[in-house]
This record gives sequence, C-alpha cells and structure tokens, in this order.
Amino acid sequence: MKKIVVVEGDGIGKEVIPATLHILQGLDLPFEYIYAEAGDECFEKYGTPLPDETLELCKESDAILFGAVGETAADVIVRLRQELDLFANVRPAKSIKGVKSLYNNVDLVVVRENTECLYKGYEFDVGDSAVAMRVITRKGCERIVRFAFEFAKRERRKRVTALHKANVLKKTCGLFKRVFYDVAKNYEIEANDYYIDAGCLYLVTKPWIFDVIVTTNLFGDIVSDLTAGLVGGLGLAPSANIGERFALFEPVHGSAPDIAEKGIANPTATILSACMMLRHLGFGEIAEKIERAVENVIAEGKTTPDLGGNLNTMEFAEEVLKACREI
Repeated sequence: MKKIVVVEGDGIGKEVIPATLHILQGLDLPFEYIYAEAGDECFEKYGTPLPDETLELCKESDAILFGAVGETAADVIVRLRQELDLFANVRPAKSIKGVKSLYNNVDLVVVRENTECLYKGYEFDVGDSAVAMRVITRKGCERIVRFAFEFAKRERRKRVTALHKANVLKKTCGLFKRVFYDVAKNYEIEANDYYIDAGCLYLVTKPWIFDVIVTTNLFGDIVSDLTAGLVGGLGLAPSANIGERFALFEPVHGSAPDIAEKGIANPTATILSACMMLRHLGFGEIAEKIERAVENVIAEGKTTPDLGGNLNTMEFAEEVLKACREI
C-alpha cells in the first residue's frame, strides 16, 4: 500500500485535486490517501502556511499530490523543495490533439534544477541598492545533469540540451556548462547547448529541435512556462519535483482565485501530474492508460470551458474515467 499525502491548498486546488482523485480511486489503486493542509487558508487558520505536521506527513509519504496555493507559494512550495531536497523539477510539454496551440508536434521535457541559483533567496540591501547572490555548485550541477541524462535514457529520448548564459555569467553558468559536458561523456546520447536567449528564440520558432532540456533554477522556471504556452497553456502543464527520497507532483497553474468555486477549472494538468506520480511509483501502464483517456476525451471535444467545451471540472474527470475503462 502506497502512502499518498494529498494537499489541496487554495482556490481551484480544492476542485482539481478531488477530480483527479475521482479517477485514481475509480481505478482501485493500492493507495492510502492522507490529507494535509498548506497555503493561504492554512496561514489564516494556524498562522503558518506550512504546518510542521504537514511537513512531517510529507516526509513519511511515498509521494505527495499537491493542488495549488496563492500568495504563500514561496513559503510552501519553495520550502518543500528545500526541506525535502526535491532537486529536479520535471516539466513535460506535449501537443494534444484538439487543443488550439502554436504547434501540433511538440514533445519535449524541461528538467530544471530546483534548489539553487537566485531562488536560494540570498538578497541584501546595500545602501540604496539591492543585491541578490546566485549560488551554483558543482554537486547541484552534476546531479541535475545526470538526472536529465538518466531520464532521457529511460524514456528513450535522443538528445539533451543545456540552456545557460556562460558567455556573460562566466563563473556560474560557466560551471554549469562544463559539468554538463563532463557528465555527457558517460552517455551515448546526443548533447548540445544554447545560450538561454537563443534557446528561447528556437523554442518559439522551431521547438521540434528539442527533446530534453536541462537548465538552472531561474532559467528553468521561465522556460518551462514558455513551453507550456507552446502546447495550450498552464491548464495542461503537469510537473514533478523529485529528489533522492521524496517526490511531489503538482499542476503549475496556481490557485486561480478568479475562477475558484465556479466548478469550471480544467483538471488536466493535475491529472497528468498524477500520471507522472504513477510512473514514479511503478504504475506506468495505468499512467499511459489515463493519458490516452485524457487525449481521447479532449479530441472528442468533451472539455472544460477554457478549451471551448461546456463540462464542469468533475464532469470532465468522469469522462476521463469512463474512457480509461474503455481502453
């Protein structure tokens, strides 16, 4: 029995998580679901957005399925990444038939280092100026680059591309680039690199040249949202935060307070995040079945309003569950 800690969080997190669990529970998986609190509402109730009890439950879990948080995101998600050492953020971007987007042939994955860079939060006031310290370590570079190549090897992908700015940030990005090619020597997988600005240009103009992208924390945060835009937006963008021991799976769309409690939120990103969780836990065949069901349902036009349909959040989940049973 796998222990899954469920954190709905705020806003539409309280809608997309129940919709996703409707599918998982309908497939009779050997999971025990343990609910925990975090986020803005949690802060209002307890004076902390991430209670110690929630953190301890996460440390005792086999996986964490997370919904969304609002203004306290940095105090919740960033802290969980640091506390649980979830050093790898994995963001797939894949075209789905029936979704209006810039391209119909995108299939790439961004692997983002999750614990270093400017997001360490080392910022200082110096007179009338503000200074931020960028931290890039050899250990951090080695493990994220190795993760990217191991992912490419496991998923039978052909190329890993590093994005950096080593021509300007000669020390930090220079270290990242050197380590990238040092690690690449151990794999029979094509390795190449682009400066981050050129890489963004190529992502918009010819995204099919990319397979697996690996980059540092801030660049990865930006690029992964860009790639989501290529395939239809954040409502379709799943993610995984993975470490040596722990793993957290979440959509990346935020709490969307403007549509919360209206029952119209698109749960696709959360469902696909759950599929990433299933693969992580060794249930790859079930993950593939759910992904195919999502694609089939969307292709048939059975969607939430953001994709032009008229289904509510739970109705979409029910259609996906029905499609799973038919596959």
